[in-house]
Amino acid sequence: MKKHIPNMITCCNLISGCIATYWAFCGVWDVALLFIVIGAVFDFFDGMSARLLGVSSPIGKELDSLADDITFGFAPSAIIFDFMKGGVEYLPWHYLIYIAFLMAAFSALRLAKFNLDERQSMGFIGLPTPANALFWGALLVGAGDWLLSSPYLYYAVVAGMLLSCWLLVSEVPMFALKFKSWGFKGNEIKYVFVLTSAVLIILFNIIGIAIVIAWYILLSILTNCFNNNK
Repeated sequence: MKKHIPNMITCCNLISGCIATYWAFCGVWDVALLFIVIGAVFDFFDGMSARLLGVSSPIGKELDSLADDITFGFAPSAIIFDFMKGGVEYLPWHYLIYIAFLMAAFSALRLAKFNLDERQSMGFIGLPTPANALFWGALLVGAGDWLLSSPYLYYAVVAGMLLSCWLLVSEVPMFALKFKSWGFKGNEIKYVFVLTSAVLIILFNIIGIAIVIAWYILLSILTNCFNNNK
C-alpha cells in the first residue's frame, strides 16, 4: 500500500491543476491561484513521501512531470489566456491570444530537461515551473485590472510571458531552498531570501508573491555573477 502513497499525492497535484485551469477559464483567477498553491503543496509532499517511504519509482517520476505541467504549465497559461482575452482589442490579430499556451509547452520542455539534467540536484538550471506559475497567478490576480488599462501594460505582460518562457529553458543557474545544514554560513543567500520574502508578502499581500519570484530570479542572477567573478 505504501508504494502507492506518493503517486496518490501526485494525482492530487494533477487534480488541483485541472481545477485551477477550470477556474482560470471561468475568469475566477483568485480561485485558480489558490488551487495552483494547493498543487504546489502536494508537489512538495509527493517527493518527500517517496523518499521517506523509500518507494521512488520511474513511473512516479513521469507522473510527477505530467502533474506539474498541468498545475504549473497549463493552469497559468489559462490564466494568461483569459487575461489576454480581456484586452483583445489591443491586438492586431485576435488569434494572437493563443500564444499564452506557449507557457504550457515551455513548461513541459523545462520538466523534461529537469528529469535528464544531473546538474540540478542542489540547484536549478532555468526557472522552476512552480515559481513561474506562482508569479503569473499572483501578478494577474493582484494587478490584472490595472494591467488591462493600457495597451502598453498589456504588451508588457505579453513580453514578460515570452521572457518567462525563455527563462524556463535557459541555462541560468538558480538556487534551491535545500539546506545541507541549518547554519548561516553557506546558506546566507537562502536566509536573506526567506526573510526578505516574508517582508514583501506582508507588505504587498498577493502581489507580493509575484515580487518575491522576481526577487528570486534577480538574486539568483546576482549570486551567479558574483560567483563567476571570484
